[in-house]
Amino acid sequence: MARTGPSGSSVGEPVLEGQRKYLIGGNWKCNGTLESAKKLIAVLNAAGPIPAHVEVVVATPLIHIPLALETLRTDIEVSGQNAGLNVGMGAFTGETCVSQLKDIGCSWVVLGHSERRQGFGMAGEDNDLVAQKVKVAVEAGLKVMFCIGEKKEEREAGVTLEVCAKQMAPAAALLSEDQWANVAIAYEPVWAIGTGLTATPEMAQDTHAGIRAWVSDNVSPKVASEIRIQYGGSMKGANAKDLLAMPDIDGGLIGGASLTADFFNIINGAPPV
Repeated sequence: MARTGPSGSSVGEPVLEGQRKYLIGGNWKCNGTLESAKKLIAVLNAAGPIPAHVEVVVATPLIHIPLALETLRTDIEVSGQNAGLNVGMGAFTGETCVSQLKDIGCSWVVLGHSERRQGFGMAGEDNDLVAQKVKVAVEAGLKVMFCIGEKKEEREAGVTLEVCAKQMAPAAALLSEDQWANVAIAYEPVWAIGTGLTATPEMAQDTHAGIRAWVSDNVSPKVASEIRIQYGGSMKGANAKDLLAMPDIDGGLIGGASLTADFFNIINGAPPV
């Protein structure tokens, strides 16, 4: 599907060679009527220029993807919120495959979000399944926001990085080094999602640095230096600037704030290059 929305505009300087471009993803989750989605898209279209060193993506509900592709400004990419393990089309009732997302015009997909890992009245997705889905998506030509993160009791037990390592290890075993170029890691402390609680910038930085070190040791130093690690725990305009100033925080995966004009406060919170 061709992008037919307004072109948008850019401001500021792009990243220099070797620098990581900020990645701000908006996850609309299971929110929005047709009318409210149109109103939100109008807000985003009128929100002014996007900094040249920031990449912006919104993951709309599946039913609103065509609307976003047709009417959202074209400098904001469109993402699926999930995709199946099935490589192609077939007898998979209720599923959406990566080739369908690619065909309709999506460039990204969110995989392994904590809500899908935990389940919501049904079985959740385990680490191996998420990793397989990441592999399928990347091989289909999609870019992936690969979600990892710990629960409150795991944070309190001091095993945050162990939990994150267990979530990343199956993907490290399946993906080639080159395929990681199309993956961003979205670290989402589960205890901070939708609760209003947020890790301090220093806490978040410590975990992001640990994740990057794990990638360096278990994938390659090159991938570790290049991969973008987003923070996904109740980031909003009021705290984005401090979080994004941390050296290993390369963006955010935003839930509630992505449904309001505050989303652009987060985008504009990225420190200039």
